[in-house]
Amino acid sequence: MKLSELLDFNEIVIQSHDNPDADAIASGYALYCFFKERGKNVRHIYSGNFKISKRNLRFMVDKLGIPVEYEPDLDYVPELLLACDCQYGEGNIRKFEAKNIAVIDHHQIIGHLPELSEVRPAVGSCSTIVWDMLKAEGYTPDFNLATALYYGLFMDTKNLSEIAHPLDRDMAEQLNYDKGLIRQMNNMNLTVQEAKIAGIAMLGVEVHDKHRYAIMEAQPCDPNILGLISDFFLSVDTVDVCLVFSVLDFGVKYSIRSCTSEVRADELAEFIACGIGSGGGHTDKAGGSIARELLAAAEPDYAGADAERRRLVVTTILRQRMHDYFANTDIIYAGRDKIDLDGMKKYVKLPRKQGYVIPSEFMKPGTQALVRSLEGDMNFEVTEDSVIMIGIRGEIYVSRTEVLGKNYDVTQEPYEQRFEYYPTVKNMISGETISLRPYARICSSKGGNKILARKIDRTTKVFTKWNHSEYLKGEPGDFLAVKLSDPDDVYIINRDILGETYLALGDVDD
Repeated sequence: MKLSELLDFNEIVIQSHDNPDADAIASGYALYCFFKERGKNVRHIYSGNFKISKRNLRFMVDKLGIPVEYEPDLDYVPELLLACDCQYGEGNIRKFEAKNIAVIDHHQIIGHLPELSEVRPAVGSCSTIVWDMLKAEGYTPDFNLATALYYGLFMDTKNLSEIAHPLDRDMAEQLNYDKGLIRQMNNMNLTVQEAKIAGIAMLGVEVHDKHRYAIMEAQPCDPNILGLISDFFLSVDTVDVCLVFSVLDFGVKYSIRSCTSEVRADELAEFIACGIGSGGGHTDKAGGSIARELLAAAEPDYAGADAERRRLVVTTILRQRMHDYFANTDIIYAGRDKIDLDGMKKYVKLPRKQGYVIPSEFMKPGTQALVRSLEGDMNFEVTEDSVIMIGIRGEIYVSRTEVLGKNYDVTQEPYEQRFEYYPTVKNMISGETISLRPYARICSSKGGNKILARKIDRTTKVFTKWNHSEYLKGEPGDFLAVKLSDPDDVYIINRDILGETYLALGDVDD
């Protein structure tokens, strides 16, 4: 999407996520400046339960003259609502009605995106994306805007320490910004009161040694402080995952950080909020909120309780959900962990047509890539012999051409199967997203490939022999599978897919 495509609209509302951070404020401000200069009737708003209160953000808004407005209830339907640094309909942005929706974001795609969208998860900040889009329109940021954009990137990449995308480096090097102001804002992340809140929270920390996670309650504060506490405590040598929460009048806000590949922060945030709120975010940092009304409906003790009792109810719920997530999950590293074959049954793969893609045909070997399907995302490095297999329901896995040739009859006939979402692959360097449809060809399984499989009754994460950095996840009712000819080739098969692609032969000893 180009910004010029949005110039057909005259009334534009730019909406940042609730509790906006520096990146949300800066990228929204940049869009505001662009559309204002083009003569549009434009507003930059945010909603939620809090006005901006963090000292560095208030200073940023005041010093740079950023016209961002707190809007708890938009009482009209704008011609265009442009969600910035977030995705419309997700849990971190209050949903307002609009005649048209657009999205500009750098987070992982979670739900359905509108046709007007520009989402680049590989980029370090939304400010970078907007800066690149402004460049494409020939728009040069002034000194104040350049300072805001730089600060947005600076804060979203931990003082530029997590910059990986070349576009982020380009913006950081090319912007003419106020270095003194950046230093000032960088040294005012906490007020004395907020520092005390952080200290009190850490004094009451619960550390669970077995599963290496920590839980802390903070006094009511700006939700961004919860993230700062999480970031700090994650540096403790015995802690890989951290949950910090605060009980508020409207419910609960919480922040999650993870520095282990065995726990996705966004996945845990969703688990915590299941049925009582909403959560999501990045692989390593996420957050969410729990609605008071849903909490009261789920926990009768909460509804009529006083403030102290409500805190105890919330603490109990969060403590139990964290325990359930860790204690009721099995983690398997293929090749390292020996699989107990007891109770497994033999299955043989049926001859079935499915798709395959050779990514080196359109991506340079050595490129870090992300392949996306309805089941989720999978990272891999493109090699000369990489092959992306596309299953009968659009599920994907990465294999090698040697395995493809051994187990499948390969054709050059296009694989034109229809799916709710046709898998894509993203170049993690350029940020380009490519549909696999034009490159997918038909291959027919030769059949006869035998596996051992059993139904799992607990959540199971499998790090396959092909990918030790990201796991395949199975829920109770799915199947743990082991290739009969290679006991190190372990993976998860969806319960429905097993029945459609494999024939049961009998018990393991048959």
